[in-house]
Amino acid sequence: MVYRTLNPATEELIKTYPEIGWDEVKRRAEKSQEAFRQWRKSSLPHRRELFIKLAKRLREEKSRHATIMTMEMGKPIVEAETEIEKCALGCEFYAENSENFLKEERLQSDASKSYVRFDPLGTILIIMPWNFPYWQAFRCSIPAIMAGNAVLLKHAPNVPDTALHIESLYREAGFPEGLFQNLFCSNEVAAQLIESPYIEGVSLTGSTRAGSQVASVAGKSIKKTVLELGGSDPFIVFPDADLEKCIPMALRSRFLNAGQSCIAAKRFIITQEIAPAFEEKFLQAIVAQKVGNPMERETKIGPMAREDLVENLSRQVEESKKKGAVCLTGGTRRPGKGYFYQPTFLKEVQPGMVVCEEETFGPVASMIVVKNEEEAIDLANRTPYGLGASLWTRNTHRAEEIAKGIDAGNVFINGMTKSDPRLPFGGSKRSGYGRELSVFGIREFTNIKTVWIA
Repeated sequence: MVYRTLNPATEELIKTYPEIGWDEVKRRAEKSQEAFRQWRKSSLPHRRELFIKLAKRLREEKSRHATIMTMEMGKPIVEAETEIEKCALGCEFYAENSENFLKEERLQSDASKSYVRFDPLGTILIIMPWNFPYWQAFRCSIPAIMAGNAVLLKHAPNVPDTALHIESLYREAGFPEGLFQNLFCSNEVAAQLIESPYIEGVSLTGSTRAGSQVASVAGKSIKKTVLELGGSDPFIVFPDADLEKCIPMALRSRFLNAGQSCIAAKRFIITQEIAPAFEEKFLQAIVAQKVGNPMERETKIGPMAREDLVENLSRQVEESKKKGAVCLTGGTRRPGKGYFYQPTFLKEVQPGMVVCEEETFGPVASMIVVKNEEEAIDLANRTPYGLGASLWTRNTHRAEEIAKGIDAGNVFINGMTKSDPRLPFGGSKRSGYGRELSVFGIREFTNIKTVWIA
């Protein structure tokens, strides 16, 4: 496995990083356990103080960290700055709320006193993706560390500089040496680490295939796992939808981060009464997007992160066109240097086409027209994934009833599916299990311990 910084906008190789073997990983894991034994004794007010410092450093150095992110994986600089700000908000949220989330809960039983404690587990291995390289690592590590655990990070191999800077941020904010460490190791060494006695839990955000492999290894050793995996989220527009509000969110839901998001809207399921108006307005909005240098603040869509991702997206579009999908705009790679794919809008998409059956991880929107509400719900659930869904209608009471029947971990009504520190986040079916964020996220890697007193 090659850890390297390669600018996807220019295809310039900036730096490579050496991979570490098992002996060095073991040394760091032992150091992590030492840090955990001390950290678990620390008070929540002390932990709160450090996370407030970390949030302050993130904001003070926002421009620098956003630039690193953009250079490594191509996110437009304005979006990258927003991501850094979200990491700071995550730190502050858990700093302010963790004492309440982790306090003992009294329960009635046949004892004179009985209650539940939330004790840390130990060292947690987090395996994180490149698409939101700061936020994904922080949204997983903040609650784990706030709960009293230590964390080892195995980041995606195309964002190594990001991984090193996250490690530095924790250290410079005053967290104990060894509490948060980065690992540039192979998948095979990571599997060996999961099987070892040094790890008590694993959290992975990535593909369904990667999640299956990690869960298999962890399951053999009876290790707790949280998996946030792929998605093919439906964006359902009913006849009474407010298109003035819907279209901007449809655009952002699909094309944020060049469409490289598990919770991006990927299947636009539109009822036939409103389909012509939606198609016209959405097409106009897509064509108006500026594609180009992600360091320019006017750019809305930058390059995709890797060449193989562009090639796979091209395959999905071409195969779908052969089966009858009609391309209204885009549908090709941008000429010249960089991993750019033109923002694409496909209509006349039907179940069975590749763009409807597979996860499309890039700037391609697929519109499927349905006859009625029942057909829309059926199609929304006709997928192995169950991460998020977005429903658009003025009848919010009816939408809440529909939400009960949507097979997804997150249903947003008249809004864009997103992660929010205040709300639990995760999926169902092949989109994974377990929850990140909110009170549910901080308790995932704790021992929920019953104490019973006669």
